[in-house]
Amino acid sequence: MPEMGAGKVERFALVDVNSFYVSCERAFDPSLELKPVVVLSNNDGCVVARSNEAKALGIENGDPWFKLAADAKRTGLIQRSSNYELYGDLSSRVMELLGRYSFSQEVYSIDESWLVLRGTPEELVRTGAEIKAAVALHTGLPVCVGIAPTKTLAKFVNRVAKQNPALRGVCSWDTLPSAHAEAIMSRVPVTGIWGIAGRLGKKLNALGIFTIADLKAADPVVMRKKFSVLMQRTIMELNGIPCIPLETEVATKRQLIFSRSFSTPVTTAARMHEVMAIYAQQAAIRLAKDSQQARLITCFAGTSHFNDRAASFPSVAVKLPAPTADPVLLTKAATRAWRAGLWMASRTPAPVSC
Repeated sequence: MPEMGAGKVERFALVDVNSFYVSCERAFDPSLELKPVVVLSNNDGCVVARSNEAKALGIENGDPWFKLAADAKRTGLIQRSSNYELYGDLSSRVMELLGRYSFSQEVYSIDESWLVLRGTPEELVRTGAEIKAAVALHTGLPVCVGIAPTKTLAKFVNRVAKQNPALRGVCSWDTLPSAHAEAIMSRVPVTGIWGIAGRLGKKLNALGIFTIADLKAADPVVMRKKFSVLMQRTIMELNGIPCIPLETEVATKRQLIFSRSFSTPVTTAARMHEVMAIYAQQAAIRLAKDSQQARLITCFAGTSHFNDRAASFPSVAVKLPAPTADPVLLTKAATRAWRAGLWMASRTPAPVSC
């Protein structure tokens, strides 16, 4: 990013909510602070989020709850069912708040956002601290801020901020001592950098590239020939050369899914009708919020993945006469799909989604 004179620079800032789902639960239940907490998937089947205290117990994302439940009392482990309405609402508040600090913003995920900040390196660190304090004050959520000349380095220093309490949640590449940065890069596996996953990491390991420092030292042109232009960009970004721009345009959604599961099975036609009506209305609200309309509605159901009986995952699609976000029309379409055979196709009690 360009230098601006008088010691001022323009930098990427990555703001990331720590343990987002768990932090959302803690924002509404402070008694969960400093305790091992896991958030479970829709059907309360598997762990999808962990607090640091839960990670310290050796719990991994994807661990089935039924295996953890037996020992939960002894370890003090607390579980919460996922509440995506809550998480979505808090995410919207955080992103709106972050947008006040920058002339340009990219909402990267439900818990991450890129900003472009301008100022001296010291001013940017202070801005990062202000952002962290403002998010905590207005939403109750903890964030970390990574500031750097490239997106890849901002991701890296955000990780450094998370793992070094002395930094108080804010780390800037410009103020991080180079010897310190090099030491960290020499210790962190290459899969610890943004965009390098397990399979690609193994291919890099086969070439003698094991750490972030190894990748940074690689020839970007040679690595492009061996892999792709994305690898070349990653290496250049690690060396402070911006190659990945901010994406401020939000792609139009091509589908919207409203899916939930139940702790107890749905076993009656009346309850099924109620479920279809409620879910269709919630989907209509989301469509209206995004100024979109639906052409097709699909209703699907499924038995629990831990059901010891025969599994069943039927679905029925209904084409709408015209694009609409009308909750009445969508509700009628959903219940019509049910009458067309969704319920009869799922003969075992099932958590149902629409």
